[in-house]
Amino acid sequence: MSVTGTFDGKTVLITGASRGIGASAAELFARAGANVVMAARSDDALQEVRARIDGAAGRAVIQLCDVSKYDDLAAAVGTCVDRFGGLDILINNAGVIAPISRMAEADPEGWGQAIDINLKGVFYGMRAALPVMLKAGGGTVLTISSGAAHNPIEAWSHYCSSKAGAAMLTRMLDAEYGPEGIRAIGLSPGTVATEMQREIKASAINPVSRLEWTDHIPPDWPARTLMWMCGAGADDWLGQEISLRDPEIRQKVGLA
Repeated sequence: MSVTGTFDGKTVLITGASRGIGASAAELFARAGANVVMAARSDDALQEVRARIDGAAGRAVIQLCDVSKYDDLAAAVGTCVDRFGGLDILINNAGVIAPISRMAEADPEGWGQAIDINLKGVFYGMRAALPVMLKAGGGTVLTISSGAAHNPIEAWSHYCSSKAGAAMLTRMLDAEYGPEGIRAIGLSPGTVATEMQREIKASAINPVSRLEWTDHIPPDWPARTLMWMCGAGADDWLGQEISLRDPEIRQKVGLA
């Protein structure tokens, strides 16, 4: 898929950009000419991603950010405005699967931290981005969802609950601000070959943990889909969720 110049002049904020889907998205958007603000907690990992981006058409900026803290996301949005004059696309990608455990054995603090990242982090991103996007007349907010948002999976009460909440936030954003130019869409990528899948595999506790590595799609597939979702071709899904398990979607995106 040729993407050079597709996003010239656009500014994209990606949370969880230090690895997996977020890192792949940062590279692809930069190659397409976007200004990319990469937000995550690990400076070393972000530096590695930026090194791979060097020489791309766009520009990449590192932003240390803990999405469980609203002030961190507000600062990331501020960096978008200060460095590039605005924010066109927000990708709520940061998420955690730990601690994997059944409810009777779950660590309450760890369970709550997962909610802080997977659910509150999505709201914080939306809340920080909205004033800037509304002032500019619109923007796109894409949030990584999951099949776990709609189906219970053993030992994932924290993940299923937080992803279900995040899916509702996408619907709420569309209901409240769709008429004002805010494009809100969720992406359910299926299982992706990232570090999270290694954590799931090690837990050996549910059917997902028994999948083979070859069963997972590469992280550039959801990244490429996120790029497609920024265009008018995805407008039929505004306020809804796109599933990469859908062969029709894969065909639209141009995935093998």
